[in-house]
Amino acid sequence: MNTPVFRLFLLIFLASPAIHAATPNVLLIAVDDLNADLGCYGHPLVHSPNVDRLAKRGLRFDKAYCQYPVCNPSRSSFMTGLYPEQSGVLSNAGHFRNKNPDIASLSQHFINHGYFAARVGKIYHYGVPLMIGTDGVDDKPSWNKVVNPIGIDRTKLDSVKTLVKGKYGGTMSWLLVDSKDEDHTDGKGALAAVKLLEEHHPDKTGNPFFLAVGFYRPHTPYVAPLHHARHYPLDKIKPVLEIPGDRDDIPRAALPDRPHQRELTLEQRKEIIRAYYASITLMDACLGRVLDGLEKLKLADDTIVVFLSDHGYHLGHHGLWQKSDLFEGSARVPLIISVPGMKTAGQATASLTELVDLYPTLADLCGLPKPKHLKGQSLLPILADPKAAVRKAAYSTTRIRKRLPGLNGQKLGRSIRTTRYRYTEWNEGQHGVELYDYQNDPKEITNLARSAAHTATLKKMKTLFDQTRKHTK
Repeated sequence: MNTPVFRLFLLIFLASPAIHAATPNVLLIAVDDLNADLGCYGHPLVHSPNVDRLAKRGLRFDKAYCQYPVCNPSRSSFMTGLYPEQSGVLSNAGHFRNKNPDIASLSQHFINHGYFAARVGKIYHYGVPLMIGTDGVDDKPSWNKVVNPIGIDRTKLDSVKTLVKGKYGGTMSWLLVDSKDEDHTDGKGALAAVKLLEEHHPDKTGNPFFLAVGFYRPHTPYVAPLHHARHYPLDKIKPVLEIPGDRDDIPRAALPDRPHQRELTLEQRKEIIRAYYASITLMDACLGRVLDGLEKLKLADDTIVVFLSDHGYHLGHHGLWQKSDLFEGSARVPLIISVPGMKTAGQATASLTELVDLYPTLADLCGLPKPKHLKGQSLLPILADPKAAVRKAAYSTTRIRKRLPGLNGQKLGRSIRTTRYRYTEWNEGQHGVELYDYQNDPKEITNLARSAAHTATLKKMKTLFDQTRKHTK
């Protein structure tokens, strides 16, 4: 292990060498379909005390972006350190080893350097909810041990409300039920994670651990206990309504087809959002159990904690719900990295970040060599100085989901986000181009791609887009 690099990081970037272990442990928390509606991100209603407390001991990334706003491509990307077109995973079907059979995944790399690695719940892709309790589309070389919890959100689907009868994962579905947290898959997963911490404590085994905990909520079906829903009285929920004319300048390719969603009544919107937020608070409570376990077992000072979502999530903006598009709501993700003793604890950064940056960052933090195949940038400079920058643009891509004239085969939309703008091309620009100015238009209402006053900006963004694309092919 490259421990001198890690110790140099401690000396330069941290307030004191607080990590006791020669090699730190890693706790990776991956949440399914979570947007940035969290207390620490400034949301006025969402109750997320445990994510908030993690933010107080870590660095909050305010401009972090997934590389594909769908589960399997995003997770394959950050677990391999490759962009989606490089991993070969461009939908919820497929596996990265079909194209890259011999690369070491993130956790496998840690196994190869003496770590015990375990997975609880969803890290690679699962068809939610029907695959809950199984291995899902897992990668066996990535783990020494796996735990597949299953709770009432999987076993009692008959009571779940849904927009499409018999459909629960690809469409919105929800249920608030009188239950305990530990009755749910995520509650059982949190208990299993703490048990693994106890059984594989480095003081017992002599080996550091890489524990990946994948929470399923708030992915649909939004099934949560009633006691978490009480934080969200319906009269406090103010749904985002589609602005008349908003879609007029948006390319058709940019708007996924999701039946029954634009027609939702105001009361339905409130009910759905309440269940989504209650599911966030359930996940947060389960996160709290794992963080409490770290502290009880005296592992907090030896463990790097990463908290992220695989992609963002819409709750009505542009008339969109869920994910898979290239607007800010789908591409932006919450990301918190906590390194014991870090000087920047409790701060936030607006530096552009990609989830593909996670692999090289954790390798650097733990003093491991970085595999040659990695495409991301280490975030160590930002962890030391939140004003530092490691990239000029963040890249995301997605598959065009509409049937359009002249569109044959699988075609992609590709987008870059800079500190101020987003530039997007659909099918190499053949099915539309978008340009948004977040400084003057944070809700992306006006597409400036055809604005004569923004010709120079469009040209500049196109140049940066082409430069960025070279690294993602």
